[in-house]
Amino acid sequence: MLKKIVLHIALFLVFFPLAVSAQELNCTVDVVSPQVQDAAAQLVFKNLKDAIYQFMNNTKFTNDNFTNQEKIDCTLFMNMTSVNAPGDYAATLQIQARRPIYKSSYSSTMFNYQDNNIHILYQLNQPLIFNINTYSDNITALLSYYAYIILGNDYDSYSPNGGTPYFLKAQTIVSNAQNSGEKGWNPLDGDQTRYSLITNILDETYFEPLRKAMYNYHRLGLDVMYITPEKGRAEVTNALTMVQQVYNDKPANFNILLFFNAKANELANIYSEASNEEKSKVYAILSAIDPTDIDKYSKLKVE
Repeated sequence: MLKKIVLHIALFLVFFPLAVSAQELNCTVDVVSPQVQDAAAQLVFKNLKDAIYQFMNNTKFTNDNFTNQEKIDCTLFMNMTSVNAPGDYAATLQIQARRPIYKSSYSSTMFNYQDNNIHILYQLNQPLIFNINTYSDNITALLSYYAYIILGNDYDSYSPNGGTPYFLKAQTIVSNAQNSGEKGWNPLDGDQTRYSLITNILDETYFEPLRKAMYNYHRLGLDVMYITPEKGRAEVTNALTMVQQVYNDKPANFNILLFFNAKANELANIYSEASNEEKSKVYAILSAIDPTDIDKYSKLKVE
């Protein structure tokens, strides 16, 4: 299998020397706290924002070297909702990641999720140190986990199952965190958790088509649309039939929900120039497997 870095070079080659960086993510970070009035906590939150930024943008998560043009754009938005005690906080974390589409200015959303089960123990100037084999604290585990989810999705979109090494690392983080007592890492915490997300991704029996859909949708679909829109759209439709296959086996699954969290708005626009026959086919699929977003797909409905 071709290495992801070769595919990135092919897609983003430019006509001037490229600076090479070991790090993979171009991460924008924001930490807000509109519900917290404590002045001492505000200082900690500002320090935490800087620590998260440094961690996400300076940690090396893979063995590949990325040019600045190849770095994966992502956003972390943390809302500190309450102070349980000094250094003990509750929060939510919104994670988004995007992928550029070949020969266009458009970036496709790959991952879009708000994790509401966030508990943070953090002191001013506390170091965030990455170690894949050790659970040190919940914030480091969270950041590392979502970094690998972002990487795995991105690599899957460039080569079939190319993200497996990074999903396995996310699974290692989950395993290490299970004795921490923190929510979201254990099978008994519910079916929409960090544990369930990575367990489903690595379940070849039911979820292999969903991962293959990521490749067809992006590499064979969106990346081709600048040359032949009809061919690209056909591959996106093919990807949706793969998602439908997973839905038929595991309806209303968390991973399918996350797929449409990222793709619903985009799908509503992809078929704007499609034939009525193609629109009808896609509308039938989407209305069956993503009824939550049915209003977004109204423009695809052929009267």
